[in-house]
Amino acid sequence: MSKQALLQDYKSGVLDLPNRLVMAPMTRSRADNPGNIPTGKLHGEYYGQRASAGLIISEGAQVSERAVGYINTPGIYSKEQVEGWKEVTKKVHQENGRIFIQLWHVGRMSHPDFHKGELPLAPSAINPNAKSFTSEGLKDTLTPQEMTIEEIKVTVKDFANAAKNSMEAGFDGVEIHSSNGYLFHQFFNATSNHRTDEYGGNIENRTRILFEVIDAIKEVMPENRIGLRLNPSLHGLFGITLDQETIPTFDYIIEKLNEYDLAYLHLSEPFTDVSEVPFAEKEIAKRYRPIYNGTIIINGGFDQEKGNAVLESGNADLVAYGKPYISNPDLAERFEQNLPLTDWNQDTFYTPGTEGYLDYQAKTKLN
Repeated sequence: MSKQALLQDYKSGVLDLPNRLVMAPMTRSRADNPGNIPTGKLHGEYYGQRASAGLIISEGAQVSERAVGYINTPGIYSKEQVEGWKEVTKKVHQENGRIFIQLWHVGRMSHPDFHKGELPLAPSAINPNAKSFTSEGLKDTLTPQEMTIEEIKVTVKDFANAAKNSMEAGFDGVEIHSSNGYLFHQFFNATSNHRTDEYGGNIENRTRILFEVIDAIKEVMPENRIGLRLNPSLHGLFGITLDQETIPTFDYIIEKLNEYDLAYLHLSEPFTDVSEVPFAEKEIAKRYRPIYNGTIIINGGFDQEKGNAVLESGNADLVAYGKPYISNPDLAERFEQNLPLTDWNQDTFYTPGTEGYLDYQAKTKLN
């Protein structure tokens, strides 16, 4: 079993990983304090327990107060949040782990409850007709406020500031969350972006904000410590609807990313069955491996066998696991020793406290 592709080391650029398992970013809603501050006692312990992953990508951290859309998610824009994250990165590094932080703006996938009654910001005033997880439970999204040019420019600066804070907090890198129906994805998609200025209308304009953010971030941290996440065939979730320009838009983005020296590109296979959806790409890793020259992380329902297979095929370099890492902090060791996996409890995914967060046992505590 030790010759599994998943368990081989990986070296490329700043990535020097002991194995090819990545802990995927997952919202866990444990920053249940007024400042949305992560703590060493909770977040630090949680990520430290999982430090044997080749790479950890943290849960999404909002880059500003206007970026939030889910209850109790940590930020990376205040001094107090930076100090809290320092305790997290310290614990991961003490366990010889590596951790990137995911930088997040949800755009229209939010609710006025998070913004003192003001509408969420988005590329266009189009309701995603989805749900926002608030302190009073799930609430219907509303028609957002279309961002002004000035608000777009401020958002670009917010991402750069968050990246600078991330380096101060001791992270090994950042991942731009340009996926899953959030702000950047809303700009990319013609069904959610009806702008007629330089941020809408054609593919180059709809993707402009992403490249402005990358360019701004690389001014405050090394370019090769920047990763980003994309979900090209997302359809019917988070307010996103595929159309004939969707995949050509992602083709354009990924080809253009070759002009940068990024840490990685993190791609998701379709979240739902898109076999009957017009214009959808059904095999994301297979499509984009020939297009992208750098490191590819692939995510989306992989188990041990499928993870090894996609690496052996050459269609990806690393495999990201989400829910299995919630309930199996020692996932790499379990794969190595072919141990059974512990099931997760979905009822505790987003609840405060340690239950379902710190109480899953590692293999050394089994038997």
